[in-house]
Amino acid sequence: MTDTSIIRAAPLPRAKGTQTAIGLTLAALIAGLWLAVHVWAIFIYEISWSNWPVALAVAALQCWLSVGVFIVCHDAMHGSLAPGRPTLNSAIGGVLLFLYAGFAWRKMRAAHYDHHRHAGTRGDPDFDADNPRSAARWYGTFFRRYFGWPSILFVSSVVTVYWLLVGVPMVQIVLVYGLPAIASSLQLFYFGTYRPHRQEDAAFADRHNARSNAYPAWLSLATCFHFGYHLEHHRHPDVPWWQLPAKRRQEMISETTA
Repeated sequence: MTDTSIIRAAPLPRAKGTQTAIGLTLAALIAGLWLAVHVWAIFIYEISWSNWPVALAVAALQCWLSVGVFIVCHDAMHGSLAPGRPTLNSAIGGVLLFLYAGFAWRKMRAAHYDHHRHAGTRGDPDFDADNPRSAARWYGTFFRRYFGWPSILFVSSVVTVYWLLVGVPMVQIVLVYGLPAIASSLQLFYFGTYRPHRQEDAAFADRHNARSNAYPAWLSLATCFHFGYHLEHHRHPDVPWWQLPAKRRQEMISETTA
């Protein structure tokens, strides 16, 4: 499925191979560390009053890694994770989306394509046209649209197995599994949806109805794996997350010299 308004022209063959190698390596590091932290936090670590700060630190790390996992899936939706290899993109994106929160690959990908086609309008599934300036109400709409019964069933099943079959204390499940999952959805929403697409008195730059966070690269990485450079992403959806800082610098230079 190719839509030139969503996926631009593919990179040249040599650049395509380099992009694939870097993208898959970074995806393996992010997803691998995410899974490793989860396994350690659930099956090895034992929370107590003396080490509860460790649980909070683990939760913060896992929240950030969860954001990274979703951004990897997002690149897979655009085919920029492994350019020219749609089956591989779908396989990686589908598995990681399901592990993230029981999300269905085709449904999420179709919704994201609609977001690009109708950004900032009523046809945009990520946008709350009735509350375009309220983060709290918009997040409520966002949550209800995406976290349906399949996700609730998936998360409930995981919690039940960990609690009743494995014997993991509920407080530990909440701190190192539940809290990072919810916090990552808030982080993705705030930095990757609300801030870029919220309506302000100043008009948007173009039809994409998006703006970019004016953060340095290190803070952009910490907040949302550069997804906050959102106008650049909408203009160039074939550019993977790790190349967005360079694309932003390039466009800023072009604008100043025009």
